[in-house]
Amino acid sequence: MTTPTRPKPNARPRIKDKRSAILRAALAVFAEGGVNGVPMPALANKAGVGTGTIYRYFSSKDVLVNQLFREQRQFKRDLLFDGLDRTLDAEAQFRLVWQRMIRYSREHPDTYRFLEMQDHRPYLDSESRQLEQRFFAPLVSQYRDYQAQGVYRSDLRAEVLMAMVWGCFANLIKCEREGLLTLEQADLDAACTTCWSMLTG
Repeated sequence: MTTPTRPKPNARPRIKDKRSAILRAALAVFAEGGVNGVPMPALANKAGVGTGTIYRYFSSKDVLVNQLFREQRQFKRDLLFDGLDRTLDAEAQFRLVWQRMIRYSREHPDTYRFLEMQDHRPYLDSESRQLEQRFFAPLVSQYRDYQAQGVYRSDLRAEVLMAMVWGCFANLIKCEREGLLTLEQADLDAACTTCWSMLTG
């Protein structure tokens, strides 16, 4: 009679998709502690794999960070812009994207924080930087179109206007995350109206 094999004490449960587990863990720990502040053994422990397993899927931390960055940047683009009704006027589109940004920052806080931390960091490779450009180029083009149509103010470059709006939003979320304020829906709606007024002059 064969004796059933018992699992070893403290043995890790078997993980079917180790690559995905590593990426999920990386997102969580990088969002919390930054890329440079997280050693690979800590990441491995979070993922439930051995440190050597990470290197079977990603040859270095930089490779892992860039893969994670590209996947999460695409995820963000999809959440914010997929299915956006392009027949809406400029203000309606702006308000809709603003609400999507709020939902994104609250429902996916690790992704939001990770991407905010990684922008323009030196360890992003050329493919990640090109993806970043592809993300922002259509937005800048849209801002320029609205400027040409007289919808947006034209005394500031489109890139500057976009940076100002995103900066306002990012700082609101940062202050809430750090416990400096609690944002009610009325606050967010008023902030949206203020940013729209800033765009239109």
